[in-house]
Amino acid sequence: MRFLRIACLSATVLLAACGKPPPFNATDLSGTEIGSASLTQVLKDQTGKPRKLSDYQGKVIVIFFGYTQCPDVCPTVLAKMRDVMAQLGNDAEKVQVVFVTIDPERDTQELLSQYVPAFHPSFVGMYGDAAATASIAKDFKVFYQKHPGTTAGGYTMDHSSGSYVIDAKGKLRLYLKHEDTAPLIAQDIKRLLAER
Repeated sequence: MRFLRIACLSATVLLAACGKPPPFNATDLSGTEIGSASLTQVLKDQTGKPRKLSDYQGKVIVIFFGYTQCPDVCPTVLAKMRDVMAQLGNDAEKVQVVFVTIDPERDTQELLSQYVPAFHPSFVGMYGDAAATASIAKDFKVFYQKHPGTTAGGYTMDHSSGSYVIDAKGKLRLYLKHEDTAPLIAQDIKRLLAER
């Protein structure tokens, strides 16, 4: 038993000596090209101003695709990101959360301007026409599909529930699963901020 403890301790020391950083809590996408073509795609923010994700280079960007009439996933993600911002303290100024609507038919500029900043004043809502929405979603490998309701405007949207994290240099780094917690997300973002 003592030999096993010594062996484990030796392995731990050797790993630490290699200088390899511990893995991220979220899924590490470093080195992939997912989303790279969309960094310069022009959408509009909730004020109507043309925006690109690359406008926020220098900050860590968290991007989530959803819609304002989502009954559960979208408000949960945005509320969790609000908690992340609180846990980051002053470092929150170096982070930009972006909500891209997958429902431009109903998510108007006016609606986004009320919905997105209600979670946090720094959060940005973006929208484009159907073609721009399809293009950026495809680039990020985001699934979304209209699910018919009982009335023409009463449909819901099936969609992916994860978020993407782009580092301050404009490189995609992480995929956040819906179940990832605010403390773990904040920990990963702090690690990315330390790389700047």
